[in-house]
Amino acid sequence: MPADAVIDWLLEPSQPSVRYLALTQLLERRETDAEVRTAKARIPTTGWVADVLARRNPAGWWVRDRGWLEPRFVGTNWNLLALSDLGATRKIPEIADSCEFWMGSSPLRGGGVGGFGKGKGHHCYTANMARALIRMGYADDERVRKTMEWLARTAHPDGGWTCRFSTEGPATSRSLDAWEGLSAFAAYPRSKWSSAMRECVERGAEYYLDRELHRQGDRYEPWYRFHWPVHYYYDLLVGLDVLTELGYTDDPRLRFALELLRKKRRSDGRWNLDAHQTDPDPESARWYAAHPNRRPTPLAFETPGRPSKMVTLRARTVLARLG
Repeated sequence: MPADAVIDWLLEPSQPSVRYLALTQLLERRETDAEVRTAKARIPTTGWVADVLARRNPAGWWVRDRGWLEPRFVGTNWNLLALSDLGATRKIPEIADSCEFWMGSSPLRGGGVGGFGKGKGHHCYTANMARALIRMGYADDERVRKTMEWLARTAHPDGGWTCRFSTEGPATSRSLDAWEGLSAFAAYPRSKWSSAMRECVERGAEYYLDRELHRQGDRYEPWYRFHWPVHYYYDLLVGLDVLTELGYTDDPRLRFALELLRKKRRSDGRWNLDAHQTDPDPESARWYAAHPNRRPTPLAFETPGRPSKMVTLRARTVLARLG
């Protein structure tokens, strides 16, 4: 495919979410553009968003009214994360109702949202929720502001976050897997950043750049596979997407990840979906083998091993930011 044929593929009307995102992110069309308005208006009625909303209970939840994280990965939390990736916002009444249900189900101590058991924050869950809510139109909500303050306050003093523990104080460890904090700030308008948030983001970005987005312990193969929905899993496209959205576009330490991105591009200019989500760690794999009825169900939109509109959109967005 020539470059314009890839764009035409992303602009196909069958998936108005992808069309809307391609128009605004790749072609830089304004929200007032007629084609943008038309695509956005069709998001709740056609394609993936319509499919997700069709599975929604009128009370605001998916699958179960309690335990918004379960079943993994088809419960309320996971559907709302995917919807936020697809350009769905609170202007869709069903989205607004579900977001209120979600926030009401998991308050954070101190007035924020994303509490993970007894109101304690959890860097992966809390930051994922914050990013999704910002994208869906809640950037001015006081609950979201308090959540962003919590993320800055509980980051590791040297930059980064951990997803191993619920926490009330500064993180005692950090991991490249805990990318969600940076992603929340990437979505949060810069005009709303405090000096503490700015310093937190700078330290967090340096943590990733210093490791070239992938150097931490033994090589972990799932980091080199591209997937969507991302949920709370990391891969190098996730790292590139977050860092370039934050404005880190000319740092030479991005080179390894960019070379991988270009290497994985198909001859027709598109990128495949490598996996729905990553492999479980060995201990979890053994547990699932012994309890097959508890194995998570993927929230699947595209087919692994085939060209992916969402992966291609994100890859092209990264390259567009790099000029």
